[in-house]
Formats: sequence, C-alpha cells, structure tokens
Amino acid sequence: MLDESLLDAPEGLAEADRRGLLRGAAEAGARVRTAARQATEAGVQELKPDGRPRAVLIAGPGVAATHAADLLGTLAGPGSPVTRLAPTGVAPAAGALRWELPGWAGSVDLLLIATPDGTEPSLSLLADQAYRRGCSVAAVAPAGTPLAEAVAGAHGLFMPMATAPYDHGEPLAGSSPGVLWALLTPLLALLDRIGLLTAPPEALEKAADRLDHIAERCGPAIVTYSNPAKTLAAELADALPVVWTEGESAGPAGRRFAAALAELAGRPALVAELPEALAAHTALLAGPLAASADPDDFFRDRVEEAPALHARVVLLRDRPIGGLTAAPAARDLALSHDTPISELEPEAGDELETLAELIAVTDFAAVYLTLASGA
Repeated sequence: MLDESLLDAPEGLAEADRRGLLRGAAEAGARVRTAARQATEAGVQELKPDGRPRAVLIAGPGVAATHAADLLGTLAGPGSPVTRLAPTGVAPAAGALRWELPGWAGSVDLLLIATPDGTEPSLSLLADQAYRRGCSVAAVAPAGTPLAEAVAGAHGLFMPMATAPYDHGEPLAGSSPGVLWALLTPLLALLDRIGLLTAPPEALEKAADRLDHIAERCGPAIVTYSNPAKTLAAELADALPVVWTEGESAGPAGRRFAAALAELAGRPALVAELPEALAAHTALLAGPLAASADPDDFFRDRVEEAPALHARVVLLRDRPIGGLTAAPAARDLALSHDTPISELEPEAGDELETLAELIAVTDFAAVYLTLASGA
C-alpha cells in the first residue's frame, strides 16, 4: 500500500530514504559534471583514436551495465557495434560472476568495463585477457579498487567513478539514479572521442542542466499536484505499469523504468515499444487485469481487502521516427478497455537532453513509489 501522505512530507521522505535514492536523483546533474571532469583528467580528450572499433564490448554486473549498454547502443544509432557481455555464475556476488571475451574479439575491438564495485576478480581477469588478445581496454569503477590496478596493468584507460560519501554505506543498487550517470558519462565522453556517437562536452553540460531542471520540478519539496514524478508514483500505487515507448530515446528510458520499479520498489512492470505494443498487449488489457475487470460479487465488503491490481498504461514519448506516431491509437486502445493512461514527453532538446529528462522523471517516480510504499 502506498502512503500518499508521505509524498508531500519532505522530512518523512528524507527519513525513509536510507539508501540515498532521492539524493542520487537530485544530484544527477552534478554527477554528470563531476564524471565528465574526471574523465577529462583521466586523459579522454587527449586520446588520438585510430578509427572506430569493429565492436564495443561492455562488461559489468547487474542492470547498471545493462542500462549503459542499452543507452550507448541507442545513441550510437542504427548498426551500433555495442554489445553487452552477459556474465555467468552461481550467484550475483562479486566473486561468483564470470565474464569471457567472445572467440572473435581481437585488436580491432574495444572492451569497456563499467562497475560500481570494482572488486570482481573476473573483471580483472577479463581486462588481462583483453590485453593478451590485443583489445583496447577502458573502465569506469571506484578509484583504488583491484580493477583499477588490473586496467593499469593492461595498459588501458581507467576513469574513476564519480561517487558521493553516502554511496559507501551499503552496496549500491544498479538502478540507483546516481550509479547510472556516474558510470555512463565517462563512457559517453570516450565514445564521442572515438567517433562512435555524439556527446561532446557541451552536450554533456546541457544534459546536466536538464537533469538539474528536472530535480527542481520533481524534488521532494514540490507538492504532488505540480510534481510529475510524484503524480506518476501516486497513479501507479495499486497498478500494474504497462510501459509503452515511442521514439528512440524513450525505448531505453522505458526499459530502465521497468527495471527500477522491480529492483527498488519491488513492483512488476511490462514494457514494449509502439506500435508493436498495441498487438502484444491487447489481450492483457482485455483480460482480468483490465480496470473494469472484477470477477467477484460487486456488493461484497471491500473495506478490509487490498485493492485489486489493474493495468495502467504509461506512455513515454520522444520524437517518433519520420514524424509518424502511434500515440492516438495507443490512447484509443487503452480507453476502449477502461484502462487509465499516464503520459510523459520531454521538452525540446538534443537526443541526450531528452533522454536525460525521461530517465530523470521516471527515476524520481520509482524512488517516490519505493519510499512511500516502504520498500
């Protein structure tokens, strides 16, 4: 159950925020600036790339690396060479995870390692394996970790992760807002330098400014009725989020939102891209999860019962390809099944700015839902 009164109690939210989730969301813009500065200090802008790599392989634990690979692949555009190396192992612990390079990886490929931990033995071994294969190696991780030493031994580029004091209190969730930008920003700067995508320093500064703007609009002091993140959290209180995305930037933002709801708030969510989502989820909206569905007696006493879980569509939109949009059809489908719909669309800006806004608003919403539900 969601305690909606807590949403408009900043002191109560701060007390419930034992993991620093709200601070991570609020400081996202500062993380981008710090990470960009540290990447420059590490020598990113001094690199003299010899052409684009054939493949960019990304390794790291949990959803943090998954989100980074997803976002970088999206920004790199069609035919992106970005591939995530999925780990194997018997548990999601640092010492249990294993990564291996594909057999074809060699001197024309680039290995990126992104981790908020840096103590994973297999990632250090992976850096050494890449060096022996002739792959270029770059990593983002906390400074002073074993991985930093391994990357130095592999003659790679190590970029220290931009951390905050409260990051060290307990293991960081991969979906934590601060983790994403601390890992992603140095990789953006690096891939811009080698020509794989466009993220020059001025674009990163614009993204940081947009994150600051969203932090002002969605902060804990802003009341629910004028706060889009709190509003979305309240709307999803007793709902199954069905996240539909439209536009290139909206896709990874929607997938991150679903992952954050699961990891932080313990809430399931479905995500799909328009227009295919309309066919994929029509039966779901017409079934027992529809807002009008109630198989039990209408007149039964519901005072002591938890409300039934019903679907709510969350439509995340960015610039549709070619100007074509399936949004009207999405609204018609949802309303024809009495399914409520929430919509988020960023203000105008470049791709990195609009992506930052969608991620920031949904990050705040996931955090508010987490705190107000006591997760």
